[in-house]
Formats: sequence, structure tokens, C-alpha cells
Amino acid sequence: MRLALTCALALLLASPAAAGARPGVVDAADYDGFWLWAGVAPQPVLARAASLYMLRGQVSAPKVGPARLIAQGGSTPHLQAGVTGLQVWIVYRAHTLDWTPAIYAQILAELARWRAAGDPVVGIQIDFDAHTRHLADYARFLSGLRARLPATCKLSITGLLDWSSQGDPTALDALSGVVDEVVLQTYQGRHTIPGYETYLARLGRMKLPFKIGLVEGGAWTAPASLASNPWFRGYVVFLTNPVGGR
Repeated sequence: MRLALTCALALLLASPAAAGARPGVVDAADYDGFWLWAGVAPQPVLARAASLYMLRGQVSAPKVGPARLIAQGGSTPHLQAGVTGLQVWIVYRAHTLDWTPAIYAQILAELARWRAAGDPVVGIQIDFDAHTRHLADYARFLSGLRARLPATCKLSITGLLDWSSQGDPTALDALSGVVDEVVLQTYQGRHTIPGYETYLARLGRMKLPFKIGLVEGGAWTAPASLASNPWFRGYVVFLTNPVGGR
């Protein structure tokens, strides 16, 4: 059974984007990159998506026993029909970096299934809250993961907001050549982090491709220098369900 998103995307291709965004408030209709998490219903904005980051599992950190990958998101989707130019990223939320060989095998098998179905999967994304002081350890983990991935598979990661202001430049440089992009999250949970402007004031420290992660309905005013930053690659909006559900 194919994921319902197939039909939703096909039917929404003719739907106009919403208009009338409130100044300073993230309106998903103004963007073309999205996170689609488990339990979040597809929205009309997906019809114009250029990139889509879809949660497919979480790597748990149990108190007893080894870590394991818990699948999320249902069966393998089929996304290519009618969605010209769409780039799909398979996302795994990690609560630990102590991965077993079985976890790597599961991820590689899912990547192969998506591609065998003809889906436009360009890479995988790891969503892990690596503390700034442990960036060097995280870079080593990512290097090992990258070595296991096919050469045609890109690697994306999420990043905490303080990486841009407090991260060790040497540790940040260690990510260069290992990951293809970092998506810096300006929110926590479903709310924008207060004072995000202060953190982003030192984006010049980032010397690798990055995007800015926003939350739908959150606050956002782009720094004046962002558009001219040579490493800036755009935005990814975390979609949410309306309060009270659909």
C-alpha cells in the first residue's frame, strides 16, 4: 500500500499557494523546502516543494540493551509522479550515536527500496542534537556513516543554533567534506527560539553549505547579511498540524 502522500501531492499540483503571510511569521506558502514528520498531515504547499525531508525512523537509546532503529512513517512512499524536480531526503532522528551494524544495514536497505521504487531520493539526513563541545566526536561518527553510504547518496544533518556562534571553528571545519549541508534549527519543539538573531549574527563562522530551519507559524526575520552569504542554500520549514487537528 502506497503512502497517502502520493495522491495528496498529485491532487495538489493545481492548488494555488496560500497568500497573505503575516510579516515576521513563517507562512509555509512562502517557501519550497519542508520537513514532513510522522503524524503531520500533508498540506497544499507540498505541491510546490523543491525539497522534502521525510522522517522515517528514530534510533533509540534504551537504558538496557543496544540501540535500535524504530521505523516511522508507514510503508515506502512513491513520490515521483507529477512532482518535477523534487528532491527527497530520508530523515532519521537519533538519540544516540552508538549504532549497531543492524542499524546501518536497515538504513541502507531502506535507501535501496526507495530508489528501486523510482523515488527521487538524493540523500539521508541525521537529526541529532550534538552539543557544541562534542562537535568533533560527531564529525567522526558522520565520517564513518558517510563511508558506508553509496557514493550517489548525499548526507545532511541538522544543527543547533549555537553552532554558528559558539562552535569551535576547527570542529566545524571537520564537517566540511563529510556532510553536504547543515540545516540550522531556529526553533525548539514547535516554537521559535527567543533571541535567534543573536546566534545568527556570527553565521560567517560557518564555512560549509547551510540552510535555515524554521517552524511553521513561528517568528522569522532574515538577517540583512544572509542573502549575500556564499554558503547559504535556503530554508526548510517544519510543517505542523493546526491547533486542534484537522
